[in-house]
Amino acid sequence: MADRPARVSDVHEIAGSMPHVQRLEGPKGNAIYQVGGKSFVFFRTPQPDATDPDTGERYADVIMLWVESESDKLALTQDPDSPFFTTEHFDGHPSVLVRASRLAEITRTELAELIQDAWLSRASRRRAAAWLADRT
Repeated sequence: MADRPARVSDVHEIAGSMPHVQRLEGPKGNAIYQVGGKSFVFFRTPQPDATDPDTGERYADVIMLWVESESDKLALTQDPDSPFFTTEHFDGHPSVLVRASRLAEITRTELAELIQDAWLSRASRRRAAAWLADRT
């Protein structure tokens, strides 16, 4: 089957399929995916740091994904045409943001790699090593 554009449902499916994952609901019903009590995918509620530059309206569809390092973050956010971004609020935080409305700009395979990397960045060494060993 040919790869296709990513969807919000893919975020839930991929994050939920990783081992030892717990899905929590935030106070406003937003999904939070954790491994070992550490979030790796987080659906944000509208916040003042992520707004439409023309209207000032807060984005209601921002998803936060953890990354391994600052260089990984820069690789995803440096291109102004990239769907990934960050805000000053996340300076020094190992994560990137993406609007759900822009997920189709990447493929499902790319999204899976990002979510798997997010999981690896937050899972214990033992869990990460076991998951990687199962994939080879």
